[in-house]
Amino acid sequence: MTRSAEATPEKPVVHISFRDGSCSECGEPFLKGRFILFDGPDRPVCLPCGGLDHLIFLPSGDTALTRRATKYSVLSAVVVQFSRRRKRNERQGILVESAALEKAEAECLDDADARARARDRASVKREAMDLDYLKRFTAQLMDRYPGCPADEATAIAEHACEKYSGRVGRSASAKILDDRAIDLAVRAHIRHVHTGYDRLLAAGTPRAEARESVLGQVDRVARKWMSGKAAS
Repeated sequence: MTRSAEATPEKPVVHISFRDGSCSECGEPFLKGRFILFDGPDRPVCLPCGGLDHLIFLPSGDTALTRRATKYSVLSAVVVQFSRRRKRNERQGILVESAALEKAEAECLDDADARARARDRASVKREAMDLDYLKRFTAQLMDRYPGCPADEATAIAEHACEKYSGRVGRSASAKILDDRAIDLAVRAHIRHVHTGYDRLLAAGTPRAEARESVLGQVDRVARKWMSGKAAS
């Protein structure tokens, strides 16, 4: 595959898949049109395995908003799509942290416009969730991790319960609500929120090395939450 966008330590390159496939790490299938990374030729990796699934897609078109969102996001990625007609990858937008996007929008839009955009995003988010499942997921998460702060439990559950994540079968398999699914969701949240994992990736540290570097921190917070103690 020809690539016109070069990855840099600060800007991983995420591709919009032009065919169905499966993640080379976890084996989960994904559909055409979903975001993937490449660990090497013919080695696609889904965003959860790539550590980027917490980022928000911002399409190209608003230069000022893109510039500011990139500035405020500790970790961001360039999104490209292969053009069969031009035989090259073309930039489609970026992936940035939600807080960075909100801050950038606040600077770019007046208060009324910012509130309207926030309402639109909230509406889309509500539509993408099974609220009954969200309630059950949160309850089971708190039962397994009684020390997890309530606001973080809600954030973890909402992210895990988004129906349109781009991974085939995620909703069906997650309906089982097994401990492994909850553990994976909790540990991913801890990795991004309670460690320097994102900064390591942004600095160009290989994913496996970055995960190994913060593993002890993730384990400590997870144990505290599981024992009923809030993370320090």
